[in-house]
Amino acid sequence: MTAQELTQETVVETLRGSRFLMLTTVAADGSLLAHPMTPQEVTDDADVWFVVSREGGQADALRAGGAVNLAVSEAGSWLSVAGTAEFVEDRAKLDELWDDEVAAYFEGGKEDPAVALLLVRSESAQYWGVPGGKVAALAKIVRAKVTGTRPGGASGTTEL
Repeated sequence: MTAQELTQETVVETLRGSRFLMLTTVAADGSLLAHPMTPQEVTDDADVWFVVSREGGQADALRAGGAVNLAVSEAGSWLSVAGTAEFVEDRAKLDELWDDEVAAYFEGGKEDPAVALLLVRSESAQYWGVPGGKVAALAKIVRAKVTGTRPGGASGTTEL
């Protein structure tokens, strides 16, 4: 991906191709809390569904304010997606997204009172990276370290 390629479709593809996303929330006291999360679904609009717990610091931060950030990192490339998060009550959607991996986190299954659906509505995305993919990025980073130069790169922003 290069800055010129940062489109909504590219953001969706990157999010869908990531097993884990870092979800950063803002707590009531203004501190930032980041957690690795597994996206259950990424829509064509770049919105992301998660199954989360209603309990704990992350849930408290989500209730305190909806502003969140999703981050993806690969060798030489970073994607940051700003958005808002909301808890959603939708039994049919929970049934659709529920799988064995999610079940491992909730002793009471789908009926566990801690189970919640979280929808992150993406608003904008920023990208920074070294063109050429993972292998080229790693080579450029290593070469820059050896030569004492900067690896260079590109960045871009898009509204979602």
